[in-house]
Amino acid sequence: MSPLELTAAALGMVNIVLIARRSLWNYPFGVVMVCLYAFVFWQARLYSAAGLQVFFLASQLYGWWYWRRTTDGSTPVPVRELSARGRWLAVVAGSLGTLALGLFMSRLTNAAAPWADAANAAWSMVAQLLTDRRQVESWPLWIGINILSVGLYASQGLLATAALYAIFLCIACWGWSEWRRALAGSKILS
Repeated sequence: MSPLELTAAALGMVNIVLIARRSLWNYPFGVVMVCLYAFVFWQARLYSAAGLQVFFLASQLYGWWYWRRTTDGSTPVPVRELSARGRWLAVVAGSLGTLALGLFMSRLTNAAAPWADAANAAWSMVAQLLTDRRQVESWPLWIGINILSVGLYASQGLLATAALYAIFLCIACWGWSEWRRALAGSKILS
């Protein structure tokens, strides 16, 4: 565990708690976290995860802008649910992303865990976009991703990151509950 990994993990904790609370202020912590994790994952030869951090950086900036359109930061953002078509598109995107990235990483790199890393990266991109769009369905995806991540990062000796993702798993369960409650409340008010 390097100081860089520990710092990134601490920032990740703050980020996800603020996301679960639907706070706009999750994004500054997320931006710094993904920048640090890009280096951590590159050093561990988890190239999909390292590249994912570039996506996450762009997504953090987009999410910050998108959530800012809904709140000034003093109130939680409203949430929504995906249509049946949106759910189908999410499944197709995650599956095709896993296949494409897994083939690339397994054939053209010396990636430490090409398929698990690819699945983690592809599904994380889908979940992050759903989070940025304030979709409740992002949380069950994060739960699955966090389960995969704990094993992947522990197998590569990234123990602080594996521990972080175990905590993320618990927070994702809480976040899913919170966002479903917020969605139910908004339906009552409608």
